[in-house]
Amino acid sequence: MKLHMYFARKFLIYFLGLTVGFFILLVLIDLIEEAQRFEAGTITLAEALGLTLLKSPRSMYIIMPLVAVLSSLALFLSLARSSELVVARSAGRSALLALWAPFLLMILIGVGLITILNPIAAATTKQYEALLDSYRTGETNVFSISQEGLWLRQGNPTGQTVIRAENANWDGSILYNVSMITFAKNGGPIRRLEAASARLETGYWHLTQVKAWPLVVGLNPEANASEFATLRVPSTLTRESLSDSLGEPSLIPLWEIPAQVKALEAAGFSARRHQVWFQMELARPLFLGAMVLIGAGFTMRHARFGRTGLMVLFAVMLAFGLYFIRNFAQILGENGQIPILWAAWTPPVAGILLSLGIILHMEDG
Repeated sequence: MKLHMYFARKFLIYFLGLTVGFFILLVLIDLIEEAQRFEAGTITLAEALGLTLLKSPRSMYIIMPLVAVLSSLALFLSLARSSELVVARSAGRSALLALWAPFLLMILIGVGLITILNPIAAATTKQYEALLDSYRTGETNVFSISQEGLWLRQGNPTGQTVIRAENANWDGSILYNVSMITFAKNGGPIRRLEAASARLETGYWHLTQVKAWPLVVGLNPEANASEFATLRVPSTLTRESLSDSLGEPSLIPLWEIPAQVKALEAAGFSARRHQVWFQMELARPLFLGAMVLIGAGFTMRHARFGRTGLMVLFAVMLAFGLYFIRNFAQILGENGQIPILWAAWTPPVAGILLSLGIILHMEDG
């Protein structure tokens, strides 16, 4: 038991050290990138740093597989150079038992990542995108889906428009049973529109079967209402921005995705991308565990055997290969080419089995 705790403690030290190092590196790189994104005088250094810190949780969340494999490499290279693995084997501890503590610790860290860091990263990334749009154009666009239907807010220099629709087509470019309320720049409502449908074109919404009410103080809205067969409402939105808003499950906290899936399906959208993302996040701890085993598979050998650098290179290449296979499986799952559970769980399970095969081959030949 003490030996397991010793291995786990050393692995945790390497993991935390690499995490802090990568965090500092990412903050410096992102700060330079954010400062170069805008023209001189557009934002202050404090605002650029704020954008960077909002972006950092998501960046760290993405590179955690790399941190996991590097931590594993650092641990087992250290144990090999100090001959601690040789001593452990001579005491009757097999290689698989030496792996037990780091693997389980990585699984626990992965569970912590999806339960704590995932919601934080989703919230900060959403805030980052909103601030970035605000600094770029001075406008804010918000998209959300609830049980009451689809809600959208679009902004422009003259004011804001709040849009509600009962349902929409798959990419959100056509809305049905639409209500629009336009607000002046000072925040007061000035017009309400009801339409049977609204289709997003370049630079405007094309509304059909429209009724408009002026919302002006001292004016009777119903008495001054107008009806139109078609009407154009200016818009700064694009089909690409709507599609990104609908199709970016990483902006949603993990445990809110099932409710979002129900809301998307009720509104007429495809929720397959969200379902694939949800399952892949549940499988993330197992995938991180596979990264630990990959690092161990090529470095659980005595340093006197040589070719250490080559073995580290093989481990990193295999880790990156598994990462790309996971991303490829995600794309296939989102496109419906393979079942969702296969897309999410096959890469980590395959990585674990492959790593165990390498370790057993190294140990027993």
